[in-house]
Amino acid sequence: MAREKKRRASGRRSPLAAVVLIGVGLLMTGGIYAGASAAMAATGDTSTSTALTVEDGKKLFQANCATCHGMDLQGTENGPSLFGVGELSVEFQVATGRMPLEQQGPQAPQKPAQFTEDQIKAMAAYVQSVSPGPTYPSDEVLDGKGDVAEGAEIFRVNCAMCHNVAGAGGALTEGKFAPPLTNTSPLHMYAAMVTGPQNMPVFSNLNLNLEEKRDVISYLLYLQQHESPGGYALGSLGPVAEGLFIWIFGIGTLIGVTVWITAKSN
Repeated sequence: MAREKKRRASGRRSPLAAVVLIGVGLLMTGGIYAGASAAMAATGDTSTSTALTVEDGKKLFQANCATCHGMDLQGTENGPSLFGVGELSVEFQVATGRMPLEQQGPQAPQKPAQFTEDQIKAMAAYVQSVSPGPTYPSDEVLDGKGDVAEGAEIFRVNCAMCHNVAGAGGALTEGKFAPPLTNTSPLHMYAAMVTGPQNMPVFSNLNLNLEEKRDVISYLLYLQQHESPGGYALGSLGPVAEGLFIWIFGIGTLIGVTVWITAKSN
């Protein structure tokens, strides 16, 4: 009897065995479920569009823009009406981060966009559906294959007084400024000409036709893609920066040499 009791005692399972078995079972069940889910997702329909609708754009607008521009685009004391601005203006202002406006000031600065591309297009489509205005151009207008020389001449006559002939931007009055165009996309170049943001005038087809706008865009893209052949550009700010450089370093060097010669002679 004593031997039999001893054999039974030595054959007992550890108290942790049940816990280990349960853990292994859970791991196997989870692995099988994860594998099955991945297989179903791989074989499912992946062609579903993620683009937002006009109704989604309306909700985004009312949640983020209506405080200043009104629930029906009518404008308020804090922001102008959006009647007739069109989807192109909305895309430009929101995609460049100028809107939503952080604080009132002489001019809305450019900053990182606060919304995704789909959200921006949805809000623009909503505004266009309520009050149509300027819309997106054809791809040909933005392809950069226009007449660069003609575009340079048009830009010099109509734009260089604010943006600088090299598109480097410049200061205006009362704290306002013309932004640099060194990284501006072709779409936003066109949008600026058509919608006239900030202090920029609107260039309708009576002022500049589509072909002329295409030439201007081609010229600016050429500037973006080609470095200045004249050496260090000094910010491409023209004779003011160059004269300041000569005055400080050129005249300063001459004065230094004169003092040195005088000291040597003494």
